[in-house]
Amino acid sequence: AGSPYQYLAVQRTGARQSVGLIQLNRPQALNALCEGLMEELRRVLEDLENDPQVGAIVITGSQKAFAAGADIKEMQNKTFQECYSSGFLAGWDKVSTVRKPIIAAVNGYALGGGCELAMMCDIIYAGEKAQFGQPEILLGTIPGAGGTQRLTRAVGKSLAMEMVLTGDRISA
Repeated sequence: AGSPYQYLAVQRTGARQSVGLIQLNRPQALNALCEGLMEELRRVLEDLENDPQVGAIVITGSQKAFAAGADIKEMQNKTFQECYSSGFLAGWDKVSTVRKPIIAAVNGYALGGGCELAMMCDIIYAGEKAQFGQPEILLGTIPGAGGTQRLTRAVGKSLAMEMVLTGDRISA
């Protein structure tokens, strides 16, 4: 009857079908994290967390992009008041609250919200072409889903400051 997800491909894999594999599936937008994708991700994470057969979860994207950030087209016309009153970005931290181990398998771009999504996972496996960055400063804003704190813990204060204040990327 088709996939229940518009923006994700989900399967169970491994020798005992005990790994939940979530693939972000918006190739035309480099897996930009729109509200629909994030809602589907929250839903599937809850399902996998409650499935006693699943022991670990892997989140991945494509060879070109893990996730190239939040969907700017979806955000560009929102005012601060609209974002604040609607709880914009609420629930983006679902990945960090799941009790089962979550692995980010990153290849290609993990930028902005995509970098933050990877950092919310317990382990990051990065392919040779992985590019991590917080380029929000180039749009006149800063990371909004905990990226400044997580990045500092991951790479240290100096490199985190450089990445956030310049928009520069780092490789795997």
